[in-house]
Amino acid sequence: MPGDRFDALLATMKKVAGVLRDAGVPFLLAGGLASWARGGPPTEHDIDFAIAADDVERALDALSEAGLRTERPPEGWLVKAWDGDVLVDLVFHPSGLHIDDEAFERADELQVNAVRMKVMCADDILLTKLLSLTEHHLDYESVLEVSRALREQIDFDRVRERTKESPYAAAFFTLLDELGVTVP
Repeated sequence: MPGDRFDALLATMKKVAGVLRDAGVPFLLAGGLASWARGGPPTEHDIDFAIAADDVERALDALSEAGLRTERPPEGWLVKAWDGDVLVDLVFHPSGLHIDDEAFERADELQVNAVRMKVMCADDILLTKLLSLTEHHLDYESVLEVSRALREQIDFDRVRERTKESPYAAAFFTLLDELGVTVP
């Protein structure tokens, strides 16, 4: 059942947040769960946390000690941990974004399923989704879903400026303009 999967994601999110916090690893809730925490639709795919590149080893060690199976995929911009069949991505080089003090300052501390944590700002959620689009992965569905659900929280002019080098982002903003999403 879809509800069971979402409940499993939330349970793992809380577990991993606690492990990272106890290990002193600063993190941001990112991706679909960050969007959900800000009022977007639920996700059933995986859990994304953004961490600084300097914290990867400490995070993997802590998660491994907590019983999660860790993995270093070849992509070079994330590492993975598995809590049973629930996937956790620890992203340290998201598309178009540096996980640094400024990213943490833009984030908000929110209560997410009874746990307080830093949640990536809506602009950064949209930016990372837009800048991950390529000619081989050009699916605007989740990007449109986030844009509509979080439109009051997104500074579309700022995101448009930060993504101006991407033809896929430019095309997406044309779509948003035509749909009236970016109109105040």
